[in-house]
Amino acid sequence: MLVATSGETALARAAQALPDVVLLDAMMPGMDGFEVARRLKATPATAHIPIIFMTGLTETEHLEAALAAGGVDYVTKPIKPREVLARMNVHLQGARRARQEMRQAGQARNALDAFGYASITVRASDGRLMWQTALARTLLRDYFTEPAVEAAAPEERGVPVSSPALAPAPVVDWLRAQLPRVPEWAAQQIEPPRLVVEQGARRLSFSLHQQTGDSEGGGDWLIVMREVSDAAVIEALALGFKLTAREAEVLYWLLKGKTNRDIGDILGSSPATVKKHLERVYVKLGVETRTAAAGIAMARIRQTHPQFEG
Repeated sequence: MLVATSGETALARAAQALPDVVLLDAMMPGMDGFEVARRLKATPATAHIPIIFMTGLTETEHLEAALAAGGVDYVTKPIKPREVLARMNVHLQGARRARQEMRQAGQARNALDAFGYASITVRASDGRLMWQTALARTLLRDYFTEPAVEAAAPEERGVPVSSPALAPAPVVDWLRAQLPRVPEWAAQQIEPPRLVVEQGARRLSFSLHQQTGDSEGGGDWLIVMREVSDAAVIEALALGFKLTAREAEVLYWLLKGKTNRDIGDILGSSPATVKKHLERVYVKLGVETRTAAAGIAMARIRQTHPQFEG
């Protein structure tokens, strides 16, 4: 058991030790117990800890203030030790169950990381990034440049972020667009449409998994992310048709439906240079048109990479 004689000390010790329950005096010198409770509940790392108030104030407005500040229960002074212990035991059991559920959820999320998936939790009402795994943090940094993503880095294991920042705007917009139809899709057992963000030959997809928090304002939503790289497809094109690395890249983007100008912009070349590469590709494939080259290349790729999306 840890004891603190001031509000500031109570906050520091709670953040460091993460106790199972907090027994909080409503009236303390300096920062009162109501403010301590509000700060504990506003911090993701301590928001789950149940708070029992000790108070000599029996007026209804003061008891309501204790509950409004985040308290789950209260005892009045003079304190009866048996009553306090009994109430603490009730809330301890609930807190331990909640902590076990959080631990299991963390293990499941880290398992997703191990298999190349990543996960984040986003609050629909304000777009706050409430949770992210280590892999999710890396992927968000790679695909988005918004400062909020940098500010939301948690510990490596993946924990609630200490100062939630905004999730990338495209992710928030996509999430909010899905919410009105979630009940319909759930009833029909249909997976909601995914968000796909492309970066060269890499793609990052976002799948709406499940609601994890209160439904007020849209709730908190667990989103699973998966990165797919077509580098292996480009390598297969080079090996299969004896192309140079640049010729294989040009053919890859042709399969993606890009024009010579688009391909030039992507590869940092002029459209004329892209045209020269394509002419050599046509010779090696034994064709004369873009359509024929795409048809032959797609048929080959479908054999080795059936998941490829042209």
